[in-house]
Amino acid sequence: MIPALVWLLLLFPGGGAHGAPPPARDDGYRGIWYYNQPSEDAYRYKYSGGFATYPQQMLPFAFYAAKAGKTFFCYGGRSREKNELLHMVSYYDHATGQVPRPTILLNKKTDDAHDNPTIMLDDDGFVWIFSASHGTARPSFIHRSRQPYSVEAFDRIRETNFSYPHPWWVPGRGFLFLHTLYGTGRGLFWALSEDGVRWGEPQPLAHIEMGDYQITWRCGSRLASVFDYHPNPVGLNQRSNIYYLETSDQGKTWKTIQGETLSLPLASPSNPARVYDSFSGRQLVYLKDLNFDAAGRPVILFLTASGYESGPRHGMRPWYTLRWTGREWERRPFAASDHNYDHGSLYIEEDGLWQIVAPTDPGPQPWTTGGEMVLWSSRDQGAHWGRVRPLTRGSRFNHTYARRPVHAHPDFYAFWADGDTLAPSESRLYFTNRAGDGVWRLPERMSAEFQKPERLPLK
Repeated sequence: MIPALVWLLLLFPGGGAHGAPPPARDDGYRGIWYYNQPSEDAYRYKYSGGFATYPQQMLPFAFYAAKAGKTFFCYGGRSREKNELLHMVSYYDHATGQVPRPTILLNKKTDDAHDNPTIMLDDDGFVWIFSASHGTARPSFIHRSRQPYSVEAFDRIRETNFSYPHPWWVPGRGFLFLHTLYGTGRGLFWALSEDGVRWGEPQPLAHIEMGDYQITWRCGSRLASVFDYHPNPVGLNQRSNIYYLETSDQGKTWKTIQGETLSLPLASPSNPARVYDSFSGRQLVYLKDLNFDAAGRPVILFLTASGYESGPRHGMRPWYTLRWTGREWERRPFAASDHNYDHGSLYIEEDGLWQIVAPTDPGPQPWTTGGEMVLWSSRDQGAHWGRVRPLTRGSRFNHTYARRPVHAHPDFYAFWADGDTLAPSESRLYFTNRAGDGVWRLPERMSAEFQKPERLPLK
């Protein structure tokens, strides 16, 4: 059941696009710091740190636009004075190697990084920002840039409510927007819009027991969702199983990878979309990324754990890839790290190279969220992995939530933040290139309108 207020906001959002003064510019790049669920032990929290690109169950945070030669990105920022969430938008200019002063789109009036923004570009190059809310306590927003390939000014298109947004523009068709609505748990929904202004009613996708978390990605006209479920009575701290479904007709039909049409919403833990059963083995599942190989076959990146708490009591957390071979789902080990919320991104290049950017090395605050970022590669579809190189080493803080841009450019390949995981701290933002031979820090303080990010020495 979805609260009546949420339905009213979704169906009657209070007007369309309207003009507004140009948003303010910040004088540098700073990320939000956030924690969740204090643990009253040496590790302080269930998870915590620099969460400008958190959480894993919403995306994208960056989009490379070839026509403009820029990678546009958004993140959860903050002012110098207060750890209060600002929705920030900017870009990296691949021709000049510079970034502008970031745009402050809005103040979310919370420190909750679940309210972070996501980004998408349409066929005409307009930049869309979908601003989330953690549940129904605060409103959500949709903004569109006034000019194509620009972050100078935005119009507010809609004020409504949604959580964990996945705004996908399908070329020639419009938006297919996957998201979460809070009712009795976290339910997965999707909605359509040909122009981003006029929206159809949200349609239920799945709500299994106490709810679900999802990751998504697009492959041509196909849009896929991979999700878990939160069993009764524990809920999200016992997240289990992996389910896969996809649509190639803007949601008219949703199918399994074998092509079986599904009856929605999915409500049973045992349903045809299930591709991995972790519940029976008493293993928790933390979804990380979804990508497709050159044949259009999905590959899922995920981590498992025996419990939700931070610390060594649950040992190292093994990571896996789950690949559809055309006949079956093949699970292969990747690596291991020391925290459930270590997050990485999976890249599959046209030449068959697989790469992962993830904090698989312990950081300065071990057994807590994130660590030192490492670039890994595989030439045999994940059967064997090799360390290409560490991207960070000897860091002051843990690095967290490396995110993959849509159409990732080799020069802006992964995007993340850092932060102390044991106490509130400053948080800075970074990116690396495809070769992994450079890491750049976005300028925390800018004295000019445009500035080159600082290239860090690889230690």
